[in-house]
Amino acid sequence: MSLAVTLSRAQEGVAAPQVMVEVHLSGGLPGTHIVGLPEAAVREARDRVRVAIQSAAFEYPNRRVTVNLAPAELPKDGGRFDLAIALGILAAGNQVPREKLDDCEFLGELALSGQLRPVSGVLPALLRARARGRRVVVPRANADEAALIPEVDVRVADTLSDVCGWLRGSQELLQPAATLTLTSDNDVGPDLIDVRGQLQARRALEITAVGGHHLLLMGPPGTGKTMLAERLPGILPPMSESEALETCAVLSVAGQNVDLTHWRRRPFRAPHHTASAVALVGGGSQPRPGEISLAHNGVLFLDELPEFSRHVLEVLREPLESGSILISRAARQLRFPAQFQFVGAMNPCPCGYAGDTRQRCRCTPDQVQRYRSRISGPLLDRIDLCVEVPAVPLSELSTQRSAYAEDSATVRKRVMRARQHALARAGRPNAEISNRELERDCALGPAERKWFDAALERLGLSARAYHRTLRVARTIADLDNGAAALDRQHLAEALQYRRLSLLSD
Repeated sequence: MSLAVTLSRAQEGVAAPQVMVEVHLSGGLPGTHIVGLPEAAVREARDRVRVAIQSAAFEYPNRRVTVNLAPAELPKDGGRFDLAIALGILAAGNQVPREKLDDCEFLGELALSGQLRPVSGVLPALLRARARGRRVVVPRANADEAALIPEVDVRVADTLSDVCGWLRGSQELLQPAATLTLTSDNDVGPDLIDVRGQLQARRALEITAVGGHHLLLMGPPGTGKTMLAERLPGILPPMSESEALETCAVLSVAGQNVDLTHWRRRPFRAPHHTASAVALVGGGSQPRPGEISLAHNGVLFLDELPEFSRHVLEVLREPLESGSILISRAARQLRFPAQFQFVGAMNPCPCGYAGDTRQRCRCTPDQVQRYRSRISGPLLDRIDLCVEVPAVPLSELSTQRSAYAEDSATVRKRVMRARQHALARAGRPNAEISNRELERDCALGPAERKWFDAALERLGLSARAYHRTLRVARTIADLDNGAAALDRQHLAEALQYRRLSLLSD
């Protein structure tokens, strides 16, 4: 029987569905035919595989070769199936043992010389293979990703010849990826102690870190808005192993390298204001993750927020609520994770000095209004905290650090203690709790309810802003030694961060 089956995995978002590579040799005119909805790069594999097999000193069958990639309705693209196709052809021709292929999956693109080249999306494939209890063979250039999952028997290979020799019984030819050294460091990036002054902004940053809220910083140029945003990942709780693997899986699908030294550091993405909507949320003819997915479990920072296109900013509205993005195309739909914390920074006016005591603003009221109205009300409604970042006095910049200055490690410990209260109640940060959990955890007394309702009526806040303000108040109470009940002080501080009127006046 001239039929052999090998296993590989396709790339579909952050999923990795299994693909059975069925190879059949028959009589008739010699030729190679690949079926099963292959894209152009997969169809071209027939030429790469034939030359690679010959370069590895094996015989390419002088027969009709039919390669079926099942399931047929799943689109297949890229060179990730080259190794599985080559081994299927060799097994069908009895040049490698077929029984060794049953419990193993193969990923890798073949060069004409028989060398194995790296492919994207290896980490999601390894996570699925772990659930099936299978071994996996990957190119050596993908060994870093393989080392993140020591529970899987992953072998790294340099050439097609090495894989064939390993299947024939030469175990020393393929090194287990789990033997590679996996290091990690304790560096969390820029330190909060470098920021001078800005006590209110530091307080808002801490609340943001505890509750997983979204933040908008507004102030003149050079007041430390970007410095504050860059230090948010350093005070966030460390990622769990599952969160880190999710984040690395998105990087793998995007074709970006995984840095083993910092693989558990929360991502910080800061795209330029010229970025397109597709670059921000993902997409393309072959959908790929965008900046919001690359910031999964981390921080997305948009500096000079009004300079972004209005259309680009509006595409953020659904991901800010749902924590994911569904990209729809005519033939397929792909969902990418996007559970990020949003931090925006902007000037108060086009010249940047509205309200500044040291510089005179040159903008007219109409110019200020047009500038601030570039950010829509629905988007602002989804931002939990809005805080002013005023200019720091020069005397404070030139003096020694004050006694109240805290480094990121100190603030991070306080953040982790406060977040534990939320995790004990609902199992997730306050920004992610449902409305029903909000009613349970944020019950107000009669006096607090009357005062809060009157404040909401006076400010004209929406129902969404009402719930988000309560979540922020719950976070402030968690920072207040985990207070069980919300009092007027917690509510008042949460309300003062709803500074959206600054943008609409």
